[in-house]
Amino acid sequence: MTIVERDWVSGASGPRRAIPQGHHIHALLARGQQILNELFPGFTEELGSAGVPVGDFGTSLSWYFNGEMIRKAETGLVCVAAGRPLLEERIRRRVAAIGNVVIRENTDILALVADRRAGRVTGARVQSRSGDPAIETLDADLVVDATGRGTRTPRWLAELGYPEVEVEQVKMDLTYTTCDFHGPLTFDPIGDGIALLPVATPAVPRGAIFARLPDRYALSLTGLLGDRPPTDHEGFLAYARSLPVPEIYEALRDAVPMGRPMMFRFPASIRRHYERMARFPRGLLVIGDAACVFNPVYGQGMTVAAIESTVLDRLLAAGLPPDPRRFFAELAEVIDAPWEMAASADLGFPGVVGRRTLKARIGNAYVPRLQSAAVHDASLSVAFLRAAGLVAPPQSLMRPGVVSRVFRRRKAASPAPSRPDLTPVSPAGE
Repeated sequence: MTIVERDWVSGASGPRRAIPQGHHIHALLARGQQILNELFPGFTEELGSAGVPVGDFGTSLSWYFNGEMIRKAETGLVCVAAGRPLLEERIRRRVAAIGNVVIRENTDILALVADRRAGRVTGARVQSRSGDPAIETLDADLVVDATGRGTRTPRWLAELGYPEVEVEQVKMDLTYTTCDFHGPLTFDPIGDGIALLPVATPAVPRGAIFARLPDRYALSLTGLLGDRPPTDHEGFLAYARSLPVPEIYEALRDAVPMGRPMMFRFPASIRRHYERMARFPRGLLVIGDAACVFNPVYGQGMTVAAIESTVLDRLLAAGLPPDPRRFFAELAEVIDAPWEMAASADLGFPGVVGRRTLKARIGNAYVPRLQSAAVHDASLSVAFLRAAGLVAPPQSLMRPGVVSRVFRRRKAASPAPSRPDLTPVSPAGE
């Protein structure tokens, strides 16, 4: 197997040029962590040994909706706060150790090679970025496009005479701006946890992720519909101060930044419906962001790609390149639930452009009630986080026992957790 990488990746330890979003916080949802452990036994323990914070999704993360924190509860779902560069490096190390894997670094993919008469892709043309102008043909029984949101497969298919792929979009004009900070913090509301997450909602449209990473603290600020978190330090902190969770600003107002804030714009979620194409060449498959680009604030991209890899693995077990129709049909089943969850949440904002189905309207009426009730009901927190972590299907939130608790909105016997004291304290030893 040959993996073609646009960047130099040997020994890479930071954000890569081909991954402009690599500077920002990346979430690995619970199902993604489970799959990586299945593919690479001991993977979570390896990350923990490298200093990566590891905890429970329900107790190590503080989830806020409309400024209220849902009740913390053990979920049994593992959260790893590795950051994208470290996660990539550890996965790449495991993959490179497989005997039949060759990684072609600093190489561009120029085009597909196809036998038009046979209706199949037979390889790809590639070119080194090191100055050698020679174009090389890599023959392959199967080409898998995992090139991400910059995929050129739709263009290549058109050049080969195939119909245009149907595209669905949800346009939210998202901007997220991230700044890393040195620790320790004078005031640390995260403590032994992993992150504070005030999630943007139609009522409180500014959101953030404030996380403890292995060697730093990071804050990603999010704005929708043209609201752009600034890249100057003063403006960045002013935006943080506008969040409904004041602990974040209090923690960072005197913290030392590791560099200037970095901005990334995300205009729309994009789903390419390859499963609906009447014709598609054999020998070619599309996976990950090349098939569906999710709004990054929900952290679904890496985990959905991991689930998709299990589909590919199962179909390859037959010993032959998978039939594209079957692969894309199963891929669509994997994508359906997270796409509906993310698209419905985005379409709850009146200015977001997309198709508002009846299911989305029902979800946008129901889920905020569930989140509000979860402020006082730990069992609802667990139900919500299992669905958000892609461990349970979204339909699980509509089970009678869950629905009845949502609409009773009965408070738990014990009082809701209070917010931490905002009084700054000096780090140990000062």
